[in-house]
Amino acid sequence: MKLEPSGSQTVGPYFTIGLEYLCTHAVPEPAANAETVSVRGRLLDADGVPVPDAMLELWQADPRGRYTSEERAAVVDKPTDLPGFARVATDSQGAFWFTTAKPGMVPFDNDRMQAPHIVVLIFMRGLLRHLITRMYFPDEAANEVDPVLELLPPDRRGTIIARRDPENPAALQWNIILQGEEETVFFAW
Repeated sequence: MKLEPSGSQTVGPYFTIGLEYLCTHAVPEPAANAETVSVRGRLLDADGVPVPDAMLELWQADPRGRYTSEERAAVVDKPTDLPGFARVATDSQGAFWFTTAKPGMVPFDNDRMQAPHIVVLIFMRGLLRHLITRMYFPDEAANEVDPVLELLPPDRRGTIIARRDPENPAALQWNIILQGEEETVFFAW
């Protein structure tokens, strides 16, 4: 008897078709005096091939380090109106971009704070469960003592720290690489 692998149910490739109305390029943020950050990047497979029709879900604290409370969430019309939350689609070249207010530091435990970061969930065809990672900000002194970054080998930390865009120093670049030597660090939740 020869065993043959059978197909499995996967998500997509329906993000652009079915969820386009949920996607945006701006993380809603009410703080008027916040530092605005633009991020550009690409979602790439192990061979460097762009992954089109994927969706990134972004979660972040506000500039004062607070996450959206249930009371604030109850007064918005749809998920994309939540402060600190957005869904961003990749285009046909695997590119994504978004603008947001830089988040503040958030507590890790009673004694330590986490450096400013954005939690990123990745949904795409072929994944039965989403991937979870983080994007940290470059030139951030708090990165040196962030309890999550400290758990990673030093040579892997750079995969989740964005870089200044050489063509536009006011913007950031951050690629998500799904597998291989330069694979982005992913977390189990």
